[in-house]
Amino acid sequence: MRTTKVVSITLPPAMFEEAQALAKQENRTMSELVREALRRYERERFFERARVLMKPAADRLGIQNEDDVVELVRQVRREMAEEKRSATLATETA
Repeated sequence: MRTTKVVSITLPPAMFEEAQALAKQENRTMSELVREALRRYERERFFERARVLMKPAADRLGIQNEDDVVELVRQVRREMAEEKRSATLATETA
């Protein structure tokens, strides 16, 4: 039994030629090229939906870009490390 489905698509001639050239350049079949394009499209849509869903929370936290996220993660990690150190000191002195 076949584990894939055969699909027929239409492309403008210029796009088809670009796809053929890209597949040849990367030593891929057209099927592999299209599968990769679909995976990337799916991943892009996932992150776009996540961005839309998380925007209200990001706005509340003042997050405007990726650098803000990185800084927030660092801040949380510092706070967690400090809490761990405090808990260890409390246990040692008890």
